[in-house]
This record gives sequence, structure tokens and C-alpha cells, in this order.
Amino acid sequence: MINPREYKSFDEIDTRLKVLKLKREIDQESLKLHFYRAKVDLVPSTLLQGLGSTLSQSGTWKNLLIAYITKKVIAMLRKRHQKESQE
Repeated sequence: MINPREYKSFDEIDTRLKVLKLKREIDQESLKLHFYRAKVDLVPSTLLQGLGSTLSQSGTWKNLLIAYITKKVIAMLRKRHQKESQE
């Protein structure tokens, strides 16, 4: 539970209110900055650049391409085998 503050003068109250107002403004600007950064990071071109740099590390593109081609070849061989077994 929050302990209530005791103020000895109206100047203390005014000072405290000014500090709280400044903290609120700082928090609002921080929120705006985080929102802007998130918005920029979620632009499709930025996502693709990030994805590209991630995938280009350690031969990931090559691994994905090999997996894709292997999947397609296996699917083609299964279809061919099913056609032959039906005849």
C-alpha cells in the first residue's frame, strides 16, 4: 500500500506536482519512441532484411533450399509410385 506523503507547505506540493508532471511527460515520450521503433521494425522491408541477415548466417538459406527441394522430390516420387501401383 502506498504511504501518503505529508507536505509542510504549498510550495512542496507544487514542486512534487511539477516533478510528477515531468515524469509523466518523460514516460509519454518514451512510449512514443518505443511505438515508433516498433512501427519501423515491423515494416515488411525491414522484416525481410532482418530475416535475410538471419538466414544468411551459417548457411541457413542453403539448408532451407535443400529441404524444400528434397520435400518436392519426395512428393513427386510418391505420386509416381502411387500411379504405378494403381496400374
